[in-house]
Amino acid sequence: MSTPKISFIGGGNMARSLIGGLIADGTDPGRIHVAEPDAQRREALHGQFGVSVHADNADALSGSAAVVLAVKPQIMAGVARQLAPLIAGQPPLIISIAAGVREPDISRWLGGEVAVVRTMPNTPSLVQSGATALYANARVSEAQRELAETILRAVGLVVWVADEALLDAVTALSGSGPAYYFLVMEAMEAAGRALGLPADTARLLTLQTAFGAAKMALESEESPGVLRERVTSPGGTTERALGVLRDGGLEALFQQALSAARDRAGELGDALGDEA
Repeated sequence: MSTPKISFIGGGNMARSLIGGLIADGTDPGRIHVAEPDAQRREALHGQFGVSVHADNADALSGSAAVVLAVKPQIMAGVARQLAPLIAGQPPLIISIAAGVREPDISRWLGGEVAVVRTMPNTPSLVQSGATALYANARVSEAQRELAETILRAVGLVVWVADEALLDAVTALSGSGPAYYFLVMEAMEAAGRALGLPADTARLLTLQTAFGAAKMALESEESPGVLRERVTSPGGTTERALGVLRDGGLEALFQQALSAARDRAGELGDALGDEA
């Protein structure tokens, strides 16, 4: 069976990452089309990946099984409305990777009766190590769900949520999550320097420790709590450090931080829908 045609509206960093992942997974570059208004970016995409590039959205859309909307949230309404007459009759699967823009709004701008998968990827997708949650509306078929999963899995792990409202929690946890870990790494690196370590040594040890801990957690069947207990000897250095973090209210701070991020995601979703 031939590879379905996949079109991207927008050729920015996330689109580039998805395209690279798809090709690495064996997708024929000739079956990937990208609509991108910037000529220099079009040339770069064609030169790097060998995909077909277009200045006009209509040229990229023809015959597509899936259309990935990889545009900024602020311009999604205008782009979707422009696409509506182009997909009328036999609409393809629409996959949105725009943060905060809700499925009912996307469907409305596209003219209704459209199969839409809304996704929430995170920035490690740029290095094929992402975590993406997907939500499908009722018009998405099982085959289309599999196609959406295939496309997003090209840049990392994918999970489905049954309730679109949960994407606000996903945004708080994994969407914004890399920044939390960067902050922790930044703080650990600074603390290492304060303890007398050379800057390059503190940096390398911090980064490798973060990588190693994540790798252990990914490859273990045990929960992070069990893994933490296993490396925390009674009366030892780790126990004392963890005591300081807990006395400082670390768990409560994370709960407050993620709740704040979830609430802000909801506010932004309301604003993006109302403005359009």
